[in-house]
Amino acid sequence: MSPVGQVCPPPPDGRLVEVADDVYAWIQPDGTWWINNAGFVAGDTSIAVVDTCTTERRTRAFLEAIETACPSRPLEFAINTHHHGDHTYGNCLLPTTTRLIGHENMRAGLLADTTLGSFPRFWEPRPEFGDLTLRAPELAIAGDMSIHLGDRRVDLLHPGYTAHTDGDLIVWVPDARVLFTGDLLFPGHTPMVMAGRPSGAVDSLGWMASLRPEVIVPGHGEILDAAGFTETIAEHERYYRFVLGEARRGIAEGLTPLGVAQSADLSGWTNLLDPERFVLNVHAAYAELNGEPVVRSAALADAVKWLGHPIVTRV
Repeated sequence: MSPVGQVCPPPPDGRLVEVADDVYAWIQPDGTWWINNAGFVAGDTSIAVVDTCTTERRTRAFLEAIETACPSRPLEFAINTHHHGDHTYGNCLLPTTTRLIGHENMRAGLLADTTLGSFPRFWEPRPEFGDLTLRAPELAIAGDMSIHLGDRRVDLLHPGYTAHTDGDLIVWVPDARVLFTGDLLFPGHTPMVMAGRPSGAVDSLGWMASLRPEVIVPGHGEILDAAGFTETIAEHERYYRFVLGEARRGIAEGLTPLGVAQSADLSGWTNLLDPERFVLNVHAAYAELNGEPVVRSAALADAVKWLGHPIVTRV
């Protein structure tokens, strides 16, 4: 076994970091649109994978890195933290013997996804997905669940409400105190809740913090230690409360979500990548405050209008 903290030589798309004994993060820079983090947990005899990647090429690089790090252990389980394609489209490249697990709402969301066949015009250039088909979890759970890799327990935890999505799972490795958050955390990036609820995203922050993790692998961005986690939690809470406050202002003034985005003072958030997500988040806040669903196409169209060009992808 390599020393904890060793960074393996990176392929073109990511780097594998052993963040604790036999717990690995797959970090893909720069973590912007469609570029996620993933990882895996190894037990004595088998492995649990946490998420896959957007494209065939990126997912194959991740799976090759797993094989290099732990060549003798099969992929017994794989967990999807939520249904978005950057975390799930590579599912079909997992072995057929791997038991794929997700929340029941996550499974339904992925089965309803049409992006691989009809990529929305809001992003450019179109990702080169490769030869992929949707594979949804065979095991769908409604709440919490634990799996066992020999003597190592891995907990799959659902907040009990809608946050980033209505089917979020976090993956907690208690013996190593490592937390995989999925997209409940975006350090260095503008958080996004277009498919969720800003108030639930706020509530999820304290819920995750209560675990007191020592190493945190977010869905996008760099690995966090306990101090960085505390800072990111605080920043995310300020941001989500800002979004809700701006949405309340917009509703009171009779503005559209785009009007809110065009008139908001975002000078306090210039350190975060992907600022156009503010438009999507205001749409989510309007939907929450008005008791209505988000119209995804309208939200993305407004983000493009706010930018003045399609959202840039670098997948």
